[in-house]
Amino acid sequence: MPENRIKFLAYYLPQYHPIPENDLWWEKGFTEWTNVTKATPLFKGHYQPILPADLGFYDLRVPEVQEQQAKLAKEYGLDGFVYYQYWFGDNKMLLEKPAEAMLQNKNIDFPYCFCWANETWKGIWHGLDNPSVLIEQTYNGKEGYQIYFDYLLPFFKDERYIKIDNKPMFHVYRFDDIPNVEEFITVFNELAIANGFAGIYFVATIASENVLKNDHIYGKVGDEVFQKMRYKSGFLFADVRYLGWLERKIKVAFGFTSQIGKRLKPVIIDYSKAVSRINVVFPHQKYIPCVFPNWDNSARSGKKSLIFINSSPESWKKHLQKAVTELLRNPKNPQFVMIKSWNEWAEGNHLEPDVKFGLKWLEALKNVKDNLYKN
Repeated sequence: MPENRIKFLAYYLPQYHPIPENDLWWEKGFTEWTNVTKATPLFKGHYQPILPADLGFYDLRVPEVQEQQAKLAKEYGLDGFVYYQYWFGDNKMLLEKPAEAMLQNKNIDFPYCFCWANETWKGIWHGLDNPSVLIEQTYNGKEGYQIYFDYLLPFFKDERYIKIDNKPMFHVYRFDDIPNVEEFITVFNELAIANGFAGIYFVATIASENVLKNDHIYGKVGDEVFQKMRYKSGFLFADVRYLGWLERKIKVAFGFTSQIGKRLKPVIIDYSKAVSRINVVFPHQKYIPCVFPNWDNSARSGKKSLIFINSSPESWKKHLQKAVTELLRNPKNPQFVMIKSWNEWAEGNHLEPDVKFGLKWLEALKNVKDNLYKN
């Protein structure tokens, strides 16, 4: 595919295999499926549980699973996975095994890159009221960045790893949390060049305007609308991975400012109305649109959840098409569409086939992409 063509990338969650830490914090054998299978409807007409179809309740310790995922994603027009990566400093990682297995398994014929989800894990991540720290994100300066880069290098050298102009693409969730951003970027770029690359193609998820002035950050995932609101109090998921930015974005768009942390029922929003308010005109040339087919995190968060009702492959297709149309109007922007997500099942957020709609989420993606390049 020519480099100037739009690429569709989806976030990939690796939490589908047991790890000792989750056994300790939650229960023996805990994975993302633990919450998925416990979900129940919270109101009349609420569709839960949301269950997988074709790929089943997979275990990422089984090599064939990632092979099947890659084959399915490629068949329906996805151009790559963005694996969440959890590096906590002091050479501590979690949920790293699926990516490491993928690196060794060349039968997984599909492009990928990483998103460093650099934040502290807290109990509230899984819908508990307990805000206690489970594992803290730390930073160890130049020496720590060297260790992290050395771990990443075999992936960067992999022919499947996504590269732009000989720069490995590397997403960072919270750039401003890094104590010395300039040092981090410099260390990674210098080490990349020393290893035969032209640098690193950094992409920011959440970052201040000041950080985005850095010429070595080439892309910014589209969440600036609600970030500029600078309003965090009253949002249940303010400290939780991608739950936080999506919830804030929707709540601000709908004028929701009450104490969500104290609410006793979920916030319910019509999907089509929601996405019509968060599709935005590109504010700058680093902007990368981010779209999502569905969302219902009641499996994880119960009555404190955010639920989009009436999401469907048809409404998803319209949402995706609108983002693509806007990207075509902005050819100087990075030519990527970020899709959240491939497999965040406990958030009801997925492209993988489910029992209700089967392959239709993926068929919508394929249809938009096929129409984009049919001429």
